[in-house]
Amino acid sequence: MSGEPVVEVDHVSKFFGGVVAVSDVTFQLRPGITAVLGPNGAGKSTLLRMVCGLTPPSKGTVKLLGSDPRRDREGRGSVGLVPQQEQVYSRLTAREFVELSCILHGVSNVEHRSRDALGVVQMDPDDSRPLATYSKGMRQRVKIAAAIVNEPAVLVADEPLSGLDPGQRTEVIELFHSLAGLGRSLIVSSHVLDEVELFGSRVLVLAQGRLAAEGDFHAIRALMDDRPHRVRVASDDARQLARLLLADPAVTSVRLDADRVELETSDIPAFRTGLARTARDHGIRLREVMPLDDDLESVFRYLVADA
Repeated sequence: MSGEPVVEVDHVSKFFGGVVAVSDVTFQLRPGITAVLGPNGAGKSTLLRMVCGLTPPSKGTVKLLGSDPRRDREGRGSVGLVPQQEQVYSRLTAREFVELSCILHGVSNVEHRSRDALGVVQMDPDDSRPLATYSKGMRQRVKIAAAIVNEPAVLVADEPLSGLDPGQRTEVIELFHSLAGLGRSLIVSSHVLDEVELFGSRVLVLAQGRLAAEGDFHAIRALMDDRPHRVRVASDDARQLARLLLADPAVTSVRLDADRVELETSDIPAFRTGLARTARDHGIRLREVMPLDDDLESVFRYLVADA
């Protein structure tokens, strides 16, 4: 990414009573798409709310376009927010909902601007149906239209793909790419690693309120894969399999548990190849090969341990 930082977060922490939601986070964001990746409860929404100026940091500073979004009304007005929650008035039409956003933002020529914003997200401004009849993907598009009526320099979207079907997800991702192509800066949160890959973006990995890693998606993916993996293997001869796996250079530890072997490996592809070959060569029938720590939460715990 090039250009001046649009968001500067400097040693920011956020406390709610005795709960630490965000802990000593520092980063800068420049024009383009940036994804904030983390499991549920990692502090993503709290961080985005501080960037938008909706809540102050307990410690540290947040700057949006060079100023404090809590104090600078004009700077705060340069942000568009697509919240995770279903924040729509179900009895309104799409145009009525977006026009309300125009009024709240103090946008002039309300009808023209609402029609233009709905056109950007490829929604019909003359659709007379209430929002209650819309699919979740359609409502998401209307929320995005409402967030861009003020032509924001920064668009913040909290879990915008949550609950969408594959087709709807593809449409929203393409829409975000087109908005970034118009020169806007987008900050998008997600708890799904594969979603982040589709954004093709710079990634901030947030875990337990801490910034565990940041960089290009491919570098983050490599970092996540470069860790010990725990695997459980069930077979018809667990004792012999355990003995054989101890000689496998891809296996770092082995524990026998009844008819199962629990092991740790730092090279999953090599282990899988070696396991299949070992089972075939020694006539061992494999009943189950189950990763024990392949969920994102365990990956983030691993990253935090090394952070």
